[in-house]
Amino acid sequence: MANDAAVPDEPPPMRQAPVQDAGVVVDPRGVVAALSRGACRILGYEPAEVLGRNATELLAAPLPVAVQRSCAERESWSGRVAVRHQRGNALVLRLQAYPLRDTAGDAYWFLAAVGVEPSGSAPVNAGAPDAALLKQWALDQLPLPMALYDRSGVRIEVNAAMTRASGRPDHDLLGWPLGRSASGEMFKDAQDLGEVMRRVLDTGEAVTTELLGHGPGDAGGRVWLLSLYPVRDPAGRVHGMSAAAVDTTDQFRARRRLTILTEAGLRIGTTLDLGKTADELAEISTDHFADFVVVDLLDSVLRGEETAAGRSNLLVLRRTAQRSVLAGCPESVMPLGATYSYPEDSPPGRALAAGRGALHRARDILQWWEESSPERGRSIRTHGIHSLMAVPLRARGVTLGLALFFRHRTSAPFEEDDLRLAEDLSTRAAVLVDNARRYAQERATALALQRNILPPHPAPHHPAVEVASRYLPARSGAGVGGDWFDVIPLSGARVALVVGDVVGHGIAASATMGRLCTAVRTLADVDLAPDELLTHLDDLVLRMDREETADHHGHATSAPGEVGASCLYAVYDPVSCRCTLARAGHPLPALATPDGAVRFLDLPSGPPLGLGGMPFEAAEFTIPEGSVLALYTDGLVESQARDVDQACDLLRAVLADPRRPLEQMCDRMLRDLLSDAQTDDVALLLTRTRALSTDRVASWELPSDPSVVALARELAGERLAAWQLEDVAFTAELVVSELVTNAIRYGSPPIHLRLIREGALICEVSDASSTAPHLRRARLSDEGGRGLLIVAQLAGRWGSRHTRSGKTIWAELPLPPTPQAL
Repeated sequence: MANDAAVPDEPPPMRQAPVQDAGVVVDPRGVVAALSRGACRILGYEPAEVLGRNATELLAAPLPVAVQRSCAERESWSGRVAVRHQRGNALVLRLQAYPLRDTAGDAYWFLAAVGVEPSGSAPVNAGAPDAALLKQWALDQLPLPMALYDRSGVRIEVNAAMTRASGRPDHDLLGWPLGRSASGEMFKDAQDLGEVMRRVLDTGEAVTTELLGHGPGDAGGRVWLLSLYPVRDPAGRVHGMSAAAVDTTDQFRARRRLTILTEAGLRIGTTLDLGKTADELAEISTDHFADFVVVDLLDSVLRGEETAAGRSNLLVLRRTAQRSVLAGCPESVMPLGATYSYPEDSPPGRALAAGRGALHRARDILQWWEESSPERGRSIRTHGIHSLMAVPLRARGVTLGLALFFRHRTSAPFEEDDLRLAEDLSTRAAVLVDNARRYAQERATALALQRNILPPHPAPHHPAVEVASRYLPARSGAGVGGDWFDVIPLSGARVALVVGDVVGHGIAASATMGRLCTAVRTLADVDLAPDELLTHLDDLVLRMDREETADHHGHATSAPGEVGASCLYAVYDPVSCRCTLARAGHPLPALATPDGAVRFLDLPSGPPLGLGGMPFEAAEFTIPEGSVLALYTDGLVESQARDVDQACDLLRAVLADPRRPLEQMCDRMLRDLLSDAQTDDVALLLTRTRALSTDRVASWELPSDPSVVALARELAGERLAAWQLEDVAFTAELVVSELVTNAIRYGSPPIHLRLIREGALICEVSDASSTAPHLRRARLSDEGGRGLLIVAQLAGRWGSRHTRSGKTIWAELPLPPTPQAL
């Protein structure tokens, strides 16, 4: 026997002092190869009587079944064994057995007696192990990996669960400090464990810490909850340390997944921008589990169209976002904004068609990448991409795009847990992308509706005012609101200026705004005074509110007050330079006169539209020619960045130079008063007033006498000759005679005739009667009733308006074009 070649196969599970140095060595054939003097004394034999004999000949009873199993598996064991004394009586020995292995791999056994029991002890062949063996079995069979360390922090004992968990044999673990083995470090944070170990050994405190370890067959590693406990003697002195490890990988991954999803809820969808939402998905993915991520949205989604699912061969994708752990995304071979499509039989195409994510190893699909796009194949090889996931973006049954996740810097490939996490993130992002898409559709619809209703830009020429305007929808997620403005030509070269603001945002607010804008134009054509117009508009809003809050059966479905608006209506007359204004819950207009003075006009404060039952009052002001009148909605002056007084001061500063071009004033006003976080729509209307010169206006007061009709024709003809408008003199004189005749016959004195030359020839006849004229077809027997019919046939436009002193009937005659200079 070459004892110097034998090495212990496993350390003894229990260390007890042997009895009188009693030990026996048994070779692989079961023959006694050596024994100590203490063993001879216990058995009563001389060494020569035992050496060379089979060990079973020394037994007084068969070995227990558990001991036989340990011997067959060459595992250390301890137990009670009955042996035969030389005198023939039986002895019960408590033995500890250790396998020894020589250079050929054969197992020798070293048996040490740690106790002798009297021959009358309980029989040992009943199969019941002793306490030491039970302790060893309990330690070995405990599913919890455990280890024992001495005072110097060296590992002196491990159980079977520790060897299985670490994937290393016990002889590779013993003799090494915490966290290390002969094969290398067992935990990624092993360098920090030395301080933890010293703390336990020096202070006697138990410590629990979580570590990432290397497990067999687990490329991603395992997470262990390591608990370290001091081992004390009866006096309380620390002589060592025990360690117990619990595999918490599943719990750790669940916590990590929940943490990432919670963070995604805060970081994805911060805006209603499709590109930004896609970029946020890519960013959080590269922050936590992927090395390179691309997000491609369907081109139809970016255009606001619906896309049917399951038609991946027809789906055109547009590169919307890409992120990498490397600066500049060198892995990408496609720039942002580029379009492409995947065949249905490709790995990404199958994921799109199935609507489920797919996990791939790069080596399995590299051939397809290289055949479909050599550039992508080279990128995969160059950067060492070894695994990828293709996850479709779907929400509410609609396919929106595809997200691709790659790994190259992370050595561990993607696993099913990573795929589930990517699918959860993609589902969350898809819902937010769909919300953004729907918002973009609604916003585009509302803006289109708004643009079709608002006046064109630049505004057409008007003899009464020069106009500049701006409309800005809210920059936040509130959506397009119901702000509007309008410039409405009126009779007598006058102009109506209107600015309004509907409560709410979105398509509903835009639709309400459209109805109000149409109503204002209709009421303006009737030439109502500003306060009367607002009264009719208030009735309309009340009716709309009742319609909004009732179902088709007429039952109330919500509280009244859902529909409301504010409005400012002004009428400016360039002949008199007078402006009449009324407001319904709207901000005061600002007026800048040519001398540089700026003030807010003191208008009576009317209630917002939709309250009902409260009157509106109008105020009249004389406005010098060249003055700038600023009408706007509250979004211009009400901001979180500053209070209203500060905004009004900034508004005054911009208007302080009324000679500046109106377009420049609009731009500066928006730049100085609005912030990047604009939360409300803004409508701005700037007008610079004009005045008609006296040589373009002629007026006369006529007596209420039928004979004056000829005088009126003569006066009109002379004025037209002075204006060099002889070509329209006959038609104009006929219109004047009919209007004057109508006023004399049906009206009340005084009667006024006025001619205005501005773009068209305007003929006006006023009287003190409030009776409205009616156009009718006269019968053959009627002597009159044909005057207004003749006027309607000859004039381009005609109508009547009521004034505080009566009414005015007017007609516009088109003027011949001015000859072009040769």
